[in-house]
This record gives sequence, structure tokens and C-alpha cells, in this order.
Amino acid sequence: MISGIGHAVLILWALLGGLFSHDRQDMQFTEVTMISGDEFAALVNNASTAPPEVESPTPTAPEPPAPETDTAAAPAPEAAPAPAPEPEPAPAPQTPDAAPDVTELAETPRAEVSDVAPDAPVAPQETAGATMAPGRSDTPTPRPAPRVAPTPAPAPAPDAQVAPDVQEAAEPEQSAEAETVAEPQEATAPEEAATEIVTEAETPEGGEQLALAPTGSPRPRQRPQRPAAPREPAPTPEPARTPDPAPTPEPERTPDPAPTPEPEPEPAPAADPLADAIADAVADAVGSSSSAPEQAPTRSGPPMTAGEREALRVGVQQCWNVGSLSSEALRTTVTVSVNMNQNATPDTGSIRMIGYEGGSEAAARQAFEAARRAIIRCGSNGFQLPAEKYGQWAVIEMVFNPEGMRLR
Repeated sequence: MISGIGHAVLILWALLGGLFSHDRQDMQFTEVTMISGDEFAALVNNASTAPPEVESPTPTAPEPPAPETDTAAAPAPEAAPAPAPEPEPAPAPQTPDAAPDVTELAETPRAEVSDVAPDAPVAPQETAGATMAPGRSDTPTPRPAPRVAPTPAPAPAPDAQVAPDVQEAAEPEQSAEAETVAEPQEATAPEEAATEIVTEAETPEGGEQLALAPTGSPRPRQRPQRPAAPREPAPTPEPARTPDPAPTPEPERTPDPAPTPEPEPEPAPAADPLADAIADAVADAVGSSSSAPEQAPTRSGPPMTAGEREALRVGVQQCWNVGSLSSEALRTTVTVSVNMNQNATPDTGSIRMIGYEGGSEAAARQAFEAARRAIIRCGSNGFQLPAEKYGQWAVIEMVFNPEGMRLR
């Protein structure tokens, strides 16, 4: 099996092997010579003056015959495809009749190539310089002028005036007959003009342009080393500050004692049905004798009338306030004794409780304080009592009963 396949491959290679082979064509070379710009300009001028000649056709190289293949080994081989057409050679450049003499030009020697790379030369330091570059042109450059006109005009004379028309200087004519003298006419000329505007890029004819381009870039110089900055001396440490002495604490101010609040004046009690009891108490006090004989004067004079007794009771009852008393104090009856001055004002130091009934001692004390405040408040301006009957009201005993006030 393997042998059969090998033989078949060998036969196919013998039959079709020639299709994949081709002949190598010889490469054509053309010699080229380097010429300068002046020589090229001379050739162009000569070619424009010489009559044209008919070019001779360049003979083409004959095509090599195709290789013959051995067709005896295989029966009825297939026809080989036609070879690809060769590219036409490039036409030779037209050469003028008057060719320049290039015999003096030496052929450029071919550089020898070596496998070993030469050592890199040290580049010398080059200084920047200016080189002269030719900038001549065959076309004349127009002279710059301040005015543009279809017809160029030359520059006027320095002593001529600028005018649109040309006028020659005329001398004044002198006549013997005429006394007037004609004014001389000065020569005028048009302003200088050119057919086009001259730009800065254009240069005058025959001028040369300097190309200030360096021939090479100089190698930068090494940067000079900066001198080391001098070290600053270490600052001298400042002496430690002595701490300020602690301020002496100020003595704390003793707060002023709070002022004792004055007792609020109690409103005058409204009239109640106890007026009769107070009047009776006043009458009894006026008529009764004092328990202290050294203070109570001897009663003298006529007795007090019922109207005078009622006025004293009403005067004390107006200042008697029982609204702040407790329920037990309201059920307590107290008897109060007071010595009177001759101006009908009570002696506050002599006011005292001589008895109570109907409640405890605390309730009696609360009821007595209410009666004492009523006597002092209403008697501060004096009661309305007759002065001639002072012996009758020098000592007064009053019975304060919430149910009915009376005088004794």
C-alpha cells in the first residue's frame, strides 16, 4: 500500500514538475552620472536651440526558449500554459546632442563593506557660524515703489514736485513792453510707481540672501557646579522666661444679706354683722378697770355714748382680716387688751391676749396676731375718740369673735 502511494507520487512529480519551474531573467542596469546645476542649465539651453531628432528604437533582448520537458515517460501530457509576458523595459532618457564633457568627473568609488564596525569618532566641538547661500534668480525683481500703476515710472528727481502729469521746468519770459513778470513754473514728475507690489520675501536683482543657519549644533557645555551654600550657625537658644508670679486671688465678696421683706398691707376687711360685737367690746373696755393699776389711769369724765363706741368698733373692724386664718382659728374667740395714748393712738407694746376660748393655743395665737395687726394698722393715725373722755378709753379690752366682734 505504502509502496503504491510512493510510486504514484513519483509519477505525478515527473509529469507536473515542470509547471512550477520558471527561468530567471537577467536584470538590466543603467549607468547614471551626477552633474551640477550649472551643467544641467546649459544642457537645457542647448536642447531648446537644437532641432529634435528621431530616436532610434532600442533593440530588445530575445526571449529565451522555454525548456523542453520530457514527455516520453507519460502518455498524452497536458499542454503547458503560456508564460507570462515580460515587462517592457523603461525607455532610455532623451539626451541632447551637445552633451557636456564629463570625462573630468571622476567615478565615485564604491565603499568597501566590512563586517567589523569601525570605532565611533569623537565629534569635535563645532561653533555656530553663518554660511552664504546663493539666492540669485534669473527673473528680475521689481523695485519697491509706494504706488502701483499699469505703466512703471522712474523715481522723480529730488528737487521735483510730485504731480500726476509730467511737466518740464519753464523759465519766465521777460518782455520789455510788459511790466508784469510771469512766475516761473517748477518741474513736476509723477510719483514713482511699479507694476506690482514688492513683498519682503522678494529681493532686488542680483542680490544675495544670507542664510544664517549653523553648520552644526554645538554640544552643550557642562553645567558649572554650584558652590555649596555656607551653613548658617545654629541659633543661640533664648533663655527660659521666668514664670510670672501667680496673681493673688481676690477675696470673695460676702453677699449682702437679703433685705427683710416688708409685710404686705392687708386690705381693709369689709363690713360684716360683727360691728355690734366690736362696739360692745369697746364699751366694755372703756367701762372696765385695767389689770395694771400703775398704767391704767383713774377713769374720770362722763361715759362714752353709743355712737362713739360704734365709731371705735368700725375703725378696728376695717383692718381686721380673717381670710388667712385656719378653720380652727375661725372657731376661736380671743380677748385683747391695749393701752391708749392721749392722742388716741394705741401703745403697740401694751397689746396682749388676756384670754381665749373655743380652740387650741396655736389657733388662739393665730387669731390674736390677726387682731393685733388690725389694731396697729387702723390706729396708726389715731381713732376718733373724744379727748375730754380720756379717762374712759385709756385702757380698752376687745373681744374678737369671728361670729361677732364686740367691745367690753
